[in-house]
Amino acid sequence: MWELIRANKRKSFILVSLMGTVLLLLGYLIGEAYLPNGGFGGMAVAFIIWIFLALLSYYSGDSLLLMASRAKEVSREVHPQLFNVVEEMKIASNLPKMPKVYIIDEEAPNAFATGRNPDKCAVAVTAGLLSRLNRDELQGVIAHEVGHITNRDVMFVTMAGVMLGAIVLISQIFLRSLFFSSQSSRRYRSRSNEGGGQLQLILMVVAVVFAILAPIMAQLLYFALSRRREYLADATSARLTRYPEGLASALEKISNSNVEMQSANKATAPMYIVNPFVTIHNKLSSWSSTHPPTEERIRILRNMVHGANYIDYQDAFSKVRGKLSAIIPSSGLNDKERIDIRGAGLSEAGVDAKKQKRNLGDLMATLNKYAFISCACGLKMKVPPEFKEPNVKCPRCGKINQVPPAEIIAAAAAASGDIKIK
Repeated sequence: MWELIRANKRKSFILVSLMGTVLLLLGYLIGEAYLPNGGFGGMAVAFIIWIFLALLSYYSGDSLLLMASRAKEVSREVHPQLFNVVEEMKIASNLPKMPKVYIIDEEAPNAFATGRNPDKCAVAVTAGLLSRLNRDELQGVIAHEVGHITNRDVMFVTMAGVMLGAIVLISQIFLRSLFFSSQSSRRYRSRSNEGGGQLQLILMVVAVVFAILAPIMAQLLYFALSRRREYLADATSARLTRYPEGLASALEKISNSNVEMQSANKATAPMYIVNPFVTIHNKLSSWSSTHPPTEERIRILRNMVHGANYIDYQDAFSKVRGKLSAIIPSSGLNDKERIDIRGAGLSEAGVDAKKQKRNLGDLMATLNKYAFISCACGLKMKVPPEFKEPNVKCPRCGKINQVPPAEIIAAAAAASGDIKIK
């Protein structure tokens, strides 16, 4: 495992270094375009901007990402099964600490992991995911996210994302400064009179072209980094759970959802297990997507018929791709341990659409601090936190029930017969 992580780090370092080269070259060209011999000053400014964003990301990136996604940290009482599955995968992967558990108040099914290292990490899943998946499927998703943590993906993807953001920011500032400033034309005319204007004009044209192309090149490198890590996390999930079908079935359900994710954006999209924008824009080009094609990922997992180790994933990957494409580092393929695929767990019976919707509403109400009140007649009511009255009347039997204060609001109750009080 450690050899696999080291190999993963080396390849990621190469990609991030290429992005760094694009960043510094962009700074150099912009510096030279504005001032004679100002290239190294431009590189220094670009480097300082990246360092500032990197430090912000390192110390606060996980908090900012969770905040942007409207994720809420939850206790075991809110969803015991989710906590149990996270604990199982923490033990199976030898993580030093239990990841914090967050639920996103979203109907669209999806999940992501964040954190700068295995000691400071978190797993976030949407309420829609929890309402749709059985235990085996949920275990496959959590194992995938834990795989990102153990493979040190989260930190590298975050840092690469920050570098991409720095490149885009510098490019946009430079290009907009040309559109909204008339000083440049006067500057060039002045320099032309001094005999150096032609060279400066050429440098400006080169800088403009590179400012347009740099974000595209950096984005392609970033997407390549993200896609490779999704395959590796899928392989890790199959290895940890010993049940590739669990993740395959989960990916199928997630990709078949037509619910748009409200809290996702272009910056957070690469962090999710499935690109949250695929359902909106249909299939994306493999070059311009943050994730491999979901259908391909599913086929690879379902072709793991002989075992659940990394070498079995590599064999399935090559079979689906139709060529000997190496996705697992050679150090991972040296692990010859046989890992047999287990059978399916004892899942709960299929949940009908009506009950599934009720379960989703229940969980979302819990996340939003609704009070759950059980009346003597058997009716369970959900009271929103903004309800200020001390008592509420049961709509079924008319009995007056006391509303508990916010600090003692109970966790979600059984779904049947629940009514929301407006």
